[in-house]
Amino acid sequence: MLYELITLSSPPMEQDAVSAGAHNWVLDGEGQLLGAWRTEIGELFQIKLLRGFETAEALERERLRALMSARPFGVDDPSSRLITEQYARFPFLPDVERSSFGRFYEFRTYHLKPGGLPPTLAGWEQAIGPAHDYTRHLVINMYALDGSPRITHIWGFSSLEERAALRARHYAEGLWPPKGGPQQIARATSTICIPEAYSPLG
Repeated sequence: MLYELITLSSPPMEQDAVSAGAHNWVLDGEGQLLGAWRTEIGELFQIKLLRGFETAEALERERLRALMSARPFGVDDPSSRLITEQYARFPFLPDVERSSFGRFYEFRTYHLKPGGLPPTLAGWEQAIGPAHDYTRHLVINMYALDGSPRITHIWGFSSLEERAALRARHYAEGLWPPKGGPQQIARATSTICIPEAYSPLG
């Protein structure tokens, strides 16, 4: 499965309308809506959608539909911004499953140094099993198929306190981060989101 991550930046206090428009857009198209969120900590007034596609052709058709539309994803305010990104999952991880991971979802994007993806993949593959108590909260980790070299991983937690406690324990025990991973990061961002009512991942 291939993945598309859509980020819609709306005017302040207009997330409800933007989210509804984006939801209607994906219902009319191809692919499978896997999750929908709004930002809570980080850059605010954003809606994020994650879609899965069985084929590259289906993903490309949806990208073309957005490019050729006057109102892609229902966006009709010139001050709104739309970013679409294409990803493939790490090959040793399962595809996203519809489930409830908790109230808080973290989106972490690591922009990698040139050549940084192979050692990142190797480190993650070795770390996933031993760090199971932490990595069972991992929704997906993906590497970008467009733009600069980067990975985006999505995590779900019942609370921010749960997230902090798990990270602190796994760091202290040397189980996290994956060996060699931090050395490949050029810069990183983290955003905390909460799921929309219609999100399959809730």
